[in-house]
Amino acid sequence: MNSIHPGYIDTQMADYGAEQQGKTADEVGNTYPLGRLGKRAEVAKTVLFLASDDSSYTTGAEFPIDGGSTSSL
Repeated sequence: MNSIHPGYIDTQMADYGAEQQGKTADEVGNTYPLGRLGKRAEVAKTVLFLASDDSSYTTGAEFPIDGGSTSSL
């Protein structure tokens, strides 16, 4: 089993979450190491990879799609 762990992705849900923090979505995105929110297409590409034969030997992996926020820099 593999799993995908998105961070803040540019969606209405991210807008709402940012609003609850008293910020804009762009302000939240600026706090990520890559300096922006993720894009839906970036999550979709990971899903497509995992659904394809290209990932046939990929097992037990976690895929954070979070602009580096969980990296141990």
